[in-house]
Amino acid sequence: MSRSAFDWVDAFTTRTFGGNACVVVHGGDDIDTATRLALVNETSLSECAYVVGSDKADFGARYYLADREIPMAGHPTIATVVSLVDRGLVDMSGGQARFTLEVGAGVLPIDVRAGADGPIVTMTQMAPVFGKTFVPAQIAKVFSLLPEDILGTPQIVSTGTPFCITVLRSKDALRRAVLDPDQWRALNPPGTPHAGMIEPFLVTLGGSTADGDTYSRLLLPPPMPPEDPFTGAATGCMAAYLWHHGLIDAPKFTAEQGHWMGRPGRASIEVLGPRKAPTGVRVGGQGVVLMRGELALPVAIGGDLKGV
Repeated sequence: MSRSAFDWVDAFTTRTFGGNACVVVHGGDDIDTATRLALVNETSLSECAYVVGSDKADFGARYYLADREIPMAGHPTIATVVSLVDRGLVDMSGGQARFTLEVGAGVLPIDVRAGADGPIVTMTQMAPVFGKTFVPAQIAKVFSLLPEDILGTPQIVSTGTPFCITVLRSKDALRRAVLDPDQWRALNPPGTPHAGMIEPFLVTLGGSTADGDTYSRLLLPPPMPPEDPFTGAATGCMAAYLWHHGLIDAPKFTAEQGHWMGRPGRASIEVLGPRKAPTGVRVGGQGVVLMRGELALPVAIGGDLKGV
């Protein structure tokens, strides 16, 4: 067995049991991929984060779903930074800090400032890449919706990890959405570009509360949990899409997600650059350390997990 320190962090929230939870494991360099994936399955969370060394940035982190690594993720980034600050690994003596975090997609600039409810973390996601578009009927079929429920043209956007951004006309349509895993797999068959990585991110204009400007849902296929409480990477992609396509008047707004699940989450958003060519997206949020402790992990030898 190997021993690794961990924090269980609720991200994009200032309260425990809100937002999206993530286990942040320190000393991740010595943990093999099979064990990293096994821990995600063990926690039943959507993702876990592993802090690793970096020769490109001040810190490194790698993020995993239940079945694969993902290049960039928002709530694990917030959780990782909150964990680093909570453990005193980031100097906050001046009330703020600025550093870099290398993830699978590249290096993210990170800004942290002290807040009344804990550190306020802002990541700058990469310049958005606008990819393939879909006929509304294609996406509607995936969620048992009508084509007329969809506003505009669904499109794959990536600020580090790609998502198919789909704007719905009403909260009613957003509530009615039910993922059909077979239709989702048919939309994104193995061997296609970004296979397995274009989960449609459903968004409506107007928040769940008076403070929000958008409200979103991310419904997930097995083996992941059926719905993600807050999705920071997809929120960055969504913000770029809304700004680029003229669906929001200002590049700064508040995104909400998870309220209908009883895990309300909130992010402060700023799209950088002109509508025609955004240069990045700043996504900010807070987090709460719910648990901290030590993991006893099996050691992988020759591809087999020993000690289980």
